[in-house]
Order: sequence, then structure tokens, then C-alpha cells
Amino acid sequence: MTKTGKPEEQPNNPLHGVKLADILEFLVERLGWDEMGARVNIRCFNSNPSIKSSLNFLRKTPWARDKVEQLYLRQIRKKN
Repeated sequence: MTKTGKPEEQPNNPLHGVKLADILEFLVERLGWDEMGARVNIRCFNSNPSIKSSLNFLRKTPWARDKVEQLYLRQIRKKN
């Protein structure tokens, strides 16, 4: 944050301003839970998956969040 309380600009960060919940919703819509679980092997995608449980896990687990963000970026590139 800047001294004025505004978030800093990050023009080179494609994830800037994108919420984790939005990332998950996009991936679920585009790939589905089964495919997401195959690409990122974490229990919250493979056993009773939900947005809520996935958000809880990913917010506490940086390595898993990074993998999900990378998957999202790959899907965005394919879409464009």
C-alpha cells in the first residue's frame, strides 16, 4: 500500500486484483473438479470438493496456492 492507502500498481502481475475465489470458480467451470484434482493432486480437489474447503486449504498452503495460480494462468493464456 502507498501512503495514501491505495494499493500499489502492479502492471506486470497478471494475478493482481484477481481473487482466489474467482480463480477457483473459473477453473471449476473450465476444467471441473476431476481435472483440477488430476493436475493439482490435493485432497480438497479430490475428496468432497467445494469452493469453501479449497479456499481454506489454499489460503494456508502457499505451495498449493502457487500451483493453482499457475494452472489458472495457463488456462487464461489458452483462452486468449
